[in-house]
Amino acid sequence: MNFSLYIAKRYLFSKSSNNAINIITLIATIGVIVSTIALFVVLSVFSGLKNFSLSFIQTVDPDLKVTSVEGKSFIFNDSIDNILIKNKIASYTKVIEERAFLNYRDKSHIATIKGVDSNYLFVNKMDTAVYFGEWVNYGEKYTVVIGSGISNILSVGAYDFLESLKIFVPKPGKGYITNPKTAFKQVNTQPIGIFKLTDDLDKKYVFANLSLVQELLKYKSDQITAIELKLRNDRNVDEVQKELQNLLGGNFKVQTREQLNSVFYKMLNTENLASYLIFTLILIIALFNVIGAIVMMIIDKRDNLKTLFHLGSTIKEIRKIFVLQGFLLTLFGLFIGLLLAIPFVILQKKYGFIMITHSLPYPVEFYLSNVLIVILTIVILGFLAAKIASARISKKLVE
Repeated sequence: MNFSLYIAKRYLFSKSSNNAINIITLIATIGVIVSTIALFVVLSVFSGLKNFSLSFIQTVDPDLKVTSVEGKSFIFNDSIDNILIKNKIASYTKVIEERAFLNYRDKSHIATIKGVDSNYLFVNKMDTAVYFGEWVNYGEKYTVVIGSGISNILSVGAYDFLESLKIFVPKPGKGYITNPKTAFKQVNTQPIGIFKLTDDLDKKYVFANLSLVQELLKYKSDQITAIELKLRNDRNVDEVQKELQNLLGGNFKVQTREQLNSVFYKMLNTENLASYLIFTLILIIALFNVIGAIVMMIIDKRDNLKTLFHLGSTIKEIRKIFVLQGFLLTLFGLFIGLLLAIPFVILQKKYGFIMITHSLPYPVEFYLSNVLIVILTIVILGFLAAKIASARISKKLVE
């Protein structure tokens, strides 16, 4: 066995005659264990929160979205249809989105009206977000589905036949509006469903029949603002995006779900990084205990070190003993911490015993990447702490 490793193990696992050193070593070990648990649990929680947040985005936004580079709308023709078929897209749907002014009795709100066709639910599972009423009835042209935020703002519910939900959009034209009464196109609709996703989405969208929105905007029957695509599971999003962009040309823009929500993704990644850095800082503070424990051990074993030096051990070998001791202490704390943290995360994911609300467990995800991040972080910082502490050993100390 390596000489330095053998001595390091003896120093680590044997009790010192000085009880204070034993207590300091125990505190250092507990600090590493607690830091390991905290770092791994926080990373797992943020992974869970990220997936939980993205589940709402995945409900309302497609794998890929095709829009026009110039102008709001374009004509969907056979050429575009053939390109989509040749690329073996699982499903696609034609949609129209436009800002609209909503009015119900004496209350008003600005939102986005989104016209969808009968293929929409093959691309986005928005019907799963409807908690009251039903999804858009394609047989009833003047029915709509609204977000819970819009429902609360306007005090409008589903199947309220006494009063219509009025939707206004500006008429196309140039110049200033001279007569507000004639500047908007109006349609009266009946909400038949209310969906709930996030606060922003619940206040933003009104879903309606594609034909209704085309009538409202005076669009042609083949005129739309976007095509939303669902890919097959065996297709790579980035590859399909490049293929479609090349085939459709520069007049169209093909965007992934992540590009459509770039700000949201950046926010999630920034929060995750900030949390990692904060808990890494806490870990660094905890590792000061490791440095203190090693320094105290060096002072306590000074006579032994003198003996080793006079027997022929070099300063480098003696320093290596305490580097390995600190490293082993860190590894021991890391192992115990992961042994406690991993089952906790797995049990929380399976049984959800810690709740946010009475019906919503705290979301967590177990990823091997998080385990590797914790191992690398603690091993590197533990090694640096041990190196810093062992640097106290000099020729003057052991002579």
